[in-house]
Amino acid sequence: MAKLTGKPRAYQAVRNILNKSAPPAGGWRTKIPCHRVIRSDGKVGGYRYGTERKITLLKKEGMIIKNGQIASRSPK
Repeated sequence: MAKLTGKPRAYQAVRNILNKSAPPAGGWRTKIPCHRVIRSDGKVGGYRYGTERKITLLKKEGMIIKNGQIASRSPK
């Protein structure tokens, strides 16, 4: 996301914005699906509510994850 803004070194700012936009557990939903943000090396990365929850959400959306890294997207 930082690269898309033309400021590739602004990744910490992007992280902070997404962290603040995350909904409280069991609460309202946000318009920013921050659990979909993965690291540039393909690893799942962190999540405010834990990596396991992030992986669960990504798998529900059809992602295949192996060894903490996005392997591919499930065929529909």
